[in-house]
Amino acid sequence: RNIFLTAGNKEFPIHVFGDHNMQNIAGAMEVCSALGISQETFAEAISSFKGASKRLQLIDETRETAIYLDFAHAPSKLKATVSAMKSHFADRRLVACMELHTYSSLNSDFLQEYRGAMDAADTAVVYFNPHTIALKKLPEITGEMVMDAFGREDMLVFNDSEEMLTELLKQDWNQSNLLLMSSGNFDGLDVKEISARVLGR
Repeated sequence: RNIFLTAGNKEFPIHVFGDHNMQNIAGAMEVCSALGISQETFAEAISSFKGASKRLQLIDETRETAIYLDFAHAPSKLKATVSAMKSHFADRRLVACMELHTYSSLNSDFLQEYRGAMDAADTAVVYFNPHTIALKKLPEITGEMVMDAFGREDMLVFNDSEEMLTELLKQDWNQSNLLLMSSGNFDGLDVKEISARVLGR
């Protein structure tokens, strides 16, 4: 599913996707051009770039399923990341799973900012830890509050990471992708272990 960058008479594969990445590449190419670096030299170099860690980072894949990790947690970043995944893999079902982890994201007043942020996902999953909320001295939030804030009655909301993992393992992963998004770590869940179990390795 590579995207190709044309420079000179050649096409070079690009291993990242999404509007934000494409805008960054276009900007970098303009800067390099201004510095006297040819488009072909730039394209050859950028074709070896696999992307930044935790920025639509491919964890593992099979012919039918890909698992990505992203640092997205702010509403606008979440929406852009989910949309990029769905657009790039238009023929696959997308299970998008995010952790509410930062002070602002766990604030019941701020939650409303997430409205529509996961609309592009076929299955939307949100995880939060009530203990983290207590440590941050914030008012409690409930699953119903999260669903209402995101504007999705079909959203799956968990406050136990093992229960969330159990639900993920129940999903049909045929022609489906998993996108994990957090600035935390889903309370210690190993992303590579999740990936291996989802892919049946």
